[in-house]
Amino acid sequence: MKKIYIVGIVASGKSTLAKQISKKINIPWYELDSIVHKKTKDARYKLTPSEQVDIINDIDEKGKWIFEGTDRESYRCLFEMADTIIFLDTPLWKRKMRILIRFLKQNLGFEKCEYKPDITMLKMMYKWTRDFERNREIFEERLDLYKNKVIRLSDTKNLDSSILHLTYTNRTG
Repeated sequence: MKKIYIVGIVASGKSTLAKQISKKINIPWYELDSIVHKKTKDARYKLTPSEQVDIINDIDEKGKWIFEGTDRESYRCLFEMADTIIFLDTPLWKRKMRILIRFLKQNLGFEKCEYKPDITMLKMMYKWTRDFERNREIFEERLDLYKNKVIRLSDTKNLDSSILHLTYTNRTG
């Protein structure tokens, strides 16, 4: 396991999972949001889809990687590039709760973020969640094209055994 794509909707636990696997198997991880949105000293701006794909291709040429993010059209090349796709399919109620908790933590200064954690962003996160659920069937069909390399996780509670499997696979693969 050398190229891992962790995909899921907002607040599914993608970043947490990517960090854990990265640490365990010593492969660098990349947050796709930081590829889409570049931050300068003065502002944050969105790269074009082709610029995003160029960055993904540059990272891919270096070898092993873990990418984590939502399902954007500009990321779809990762379905082909990855040798393992982890779909983090966290229950809807848990994602909704995490969105609210994240919002509160960010506004209280307990959690950092690269965006302005205001009511507009909170509403957008719930909208993205709702849109994903409405279009889940389309996503599932796309994912089904790669079923031979998909791992579906609905919970990361028993992650240690999964990570141990990934570590073993990485050393032998």
